[in-house]
Amino acid sequence: MPESTIRDTIQAALMAADDPLSVDALLKLFDNRDRPSRKEVSEALEKLEQECEGRSFSLVRIASGWRYQIDQDYAAVIGRLWEQRPPRYSQALLETLALIVYRQPMTRGEIEQVRGVAPSTNIMQTLTERNWVRVVGYKQVPGRPALYGTTREFLDYFGLKSLKELPPLPEPRAQEEVDPQLKIQGMPQPESDAESDATDTVVSESPEEDLPPDLPEEAA
Repeated sequence: MPESTIRDTIQAALMAADDPLSVDALLKLFDNRDRPSRKEVSEALEKLEQECEGRSFSLVRIASGWRYQIDQDYAAVIGRLWEQRPPRYSQALLETLALIVYRQPMTRGEIEQVRGVAPSTNIMQTLTERNWVRVVGYKQVPGRPALYGTTREFLDYFGLKSLKELPPLPEPRAQEEVDPQLKIQGMPQPESDAESDATDTVVSESPEEDLPPDLPEEAA
């Protein structure tokens, strides 16, 4: 199959798809007899990525695959296409999310030790409903509290391939003073008094079957 056909097919698929597409998903677009190699698909993606240089959109690789996205400089203008306001989040929610992101896996009790107040049920429900965090295990201590970690959807939402791309914590702050204003592309800004930060009971959830490979032994 001609290189241009491979590239054009991949571009059309990425523009039409609602979600990011992995190399495996792109390979399934082609018939068996005309299917390109993984190397050819990767080379086509690299060329499409180069073609976006200097334009108002980019082809980016994130945790779930590849997608086209508008550059951040145009976000405010493009946002006028939708009447619905973007979601706003409280300072308490962003602090909770930042702690989980940088110190995962983490229990609600450990979050309370850092912030001085336990994250409310509403906060944890919002983070799990957005599928930014999930229960990754249970700590082997009395009560077996749930351990929370981030998800692939969290990485996708903020345009990250992995947690290694997170910005470093500012110095000389310790991790106990994590800044909730994470400088990640698309990070929502806090809205005062938007949510309650009262102490609530732990939400009961079922453990995931597969724990992350870097989960500490105490959480296994």
